[in-house]
Amino acid sequence: MKRIFVSVLMVSLAAVSCKENNKKEKETVVTEVVTEDNTTISELKLIPVEHATAVLEWNGVTIYVDPVGGAEAFDGKNSPDLILITDIHGDHFNLETLEALDTEKAKIMMPQAVADKMPEAFTPQIDVLNNGDSKERYGITVEAIPMYNLREEALKFHEKGRGNGYVLNMGSERIYFSGDTEDIPEMRALQNIDKAFICMNLPYTMTPESAADAVLEFKPKKVYPYHYRGNPDVSDVEKFKKIVNAGDSNIEVIQLDWYPKDEF
Repeated sequence: MKRIFVSVLMVSLAAVSCKENNKKEKETVVTEVVTEDNTTISELKLIPVEHATAVLEWNGVTIYVDPVGGAEAFDGKNSPDLILITDIHGDHFNLETLEALDTEKAKIMMPQAVADKMPEAFTPQIDVLNNGDSKERYGITVEAIPMYNLREEALKFHEKGRGNGYVLNMGSERIYFSGDTEDIPEMRALQNIDKAFICMNLPYTMTPESAADAVLEFKPKKVYPYHYRGNPDVSDVEKFKKIVNAGDSNIEVIQLDWYPKDEF
């Protein structure tokens, strides 16, 4: 029987200095799964684009998460095979970007609220997932996880049942994108998450403290703060990291550069 082992390579493309040692790095994170005869059987690349937008590449499949920013934001990237959209807001759903990209071969997973805003021409490509639904495409099983606000003053931003977070089951990896949410019970109940992308920005989602508390409950192996620019402030990602590491030193907090055009 072949033994399989995992090696993780982090390629730092650039380092950016931040206030109070809050260090951001632009990274492509590559996970390789290799058999004992050194034959690579799969690899995963995670590429931050901006704010809530990311590109994943796995086994020849390219996934766009919340593609916004126009086609130019994806210069040099492979055309998508799978697109995931979490919610109706403009930092997650931008029809002009979808129309500008080469999406001819792509399946597009989205909640019904987003599907209601899509032109009929996209209908054959759309998989509507409601909270709790799952769908397999290209060998990837995608689970739709609830995302919503809990604070009374924030209920107007994200009502329960409208948007989706997602768990992607890719080979042996389970990767969670929170979408816009607070530290809801459904997040806290997640199990066996390898990589978690967790939002934290007021007034729309949650504080770094709330995000850290949820992470310490469901215990992903690695956590990537994203979606941390709010109005008007930027969340203290360094505080989030300190709380997580103080509570569980086995959880690795990795800060990618989600705002390459900004100084913070």
